[in-house]
Amino acid sequence: MRRILLLTITLIILHAASAQEKSVDTWINTLKERITLMGYAQTGYTYDSDPDAKNTFDIKRIIFMADGKITDNWFCYFMYDFKNGGNLLEVYTEYKSLPGLSARIGQFKSPYSIENPLSPTAVELIDCYAQVVNYLAGIDNSDPLYGGTSGRDIGLMIHGELFNNYLYYHLAVMNGQGINIKDKNDQKDIVGKLMVNPLDWLSVSGSFIQGKGNAVAESPYNTIQVNENYNRNRWAVGGVIDTRPVSLRSEFLGGKDGSVRSNGFYATANYHVCPKFDIVASYDYINRDTSPGDKQTHYIAGVQYWFYPQCRLQAQYTYRDKQHGDNSHRIQAQIQVRF
Repeated sequence: MRRILLLTITLIILHAASAQEKSVDTWINTLKERITLMGYAQTGYTYDSDPDAKNTFDIKRIIFMADGKITDNWFCYFMYDFKNGGNLLEVYTEYKSLPGLSARIGQFKSPYSIENPLSPTAVELIDCYAQVVNYLAGIDNSDPLYGGTSGRDIGLMIHGELFNNYLYYHLAVMNGQGINIKDKNDQKDIVGKLMVNPLDWLSVSGSFIQGKGNAVAESPYNTIQVNENYNRNRWAVGGVIDTRPVSLRSEFLGGKDGSVRSNGFYATANYHVCPKFDIVASYDYINRDTSPGDKQTHYIAGVQYWFYPQCRLQAQYTYRDKQHGDNSHRIQAQIQVRF
């Protein structure tokens, strides 16, 4: 009797352990199906003949991303940059209620302009975005009033594709203050973007920001003081041509901060010599204050070699033509790895 009881208990324990193991395996497989981990790094060398001359190896970005699928229509996203001590770039959740309607809430890239929403892993230039996009979208610190927000903000956005991908729309209500910080005034920015694809190889876009900012620093182009609220408006029109041998992206952008107007233009072309090798050329300028004129123009030429999917080697030369001050040169090389 004692043997039978011992055998019964042993069988129950083995069955429970087997069931638990299957449960753990099911849980792990579910995680694999619903969570995707990604990342990339960009590092290289820069020589700059500007008055503050640079001759350095540098790390541009070390990015980690996680994409979680909660249900078939509901997912969440997380992005973190480990450079310089770490910085949370994006965290949001999104729900797709209809084929042409999705709602997103959290911290993410503003839909303003064609370039700003693009990933640095896809943009042809080592410095990524055109001068005017950096300035008006608040990507770097070139606009002291706006600060360096990496082109991101906190808010709510609806977006979608309509008429068999003929039209893409984005409409967002955002703080207007940037990332990882609460709004500093009671006003919200309205950001909108419309992209129409009349042909398979052609897209035409228009976008805007209508809002009121709170100055994080003083600007040499304005009399606006730190922590002062000011009217900050933006607009942009442009297009993308994407053919087998050549792709071209171009846009004209304008802005008004208080009473100061600014504008700029860029055109970036990529000639696909062969599946792994491209020749890149770009022209762009920015005029931070159109009244007295403060124009700076960049002429860029370079090459890139895709040695593995989403991994590349880049080399570029930039000539800076300044309206005020001495002209300068920049030579850059970069390696990008992504998984």
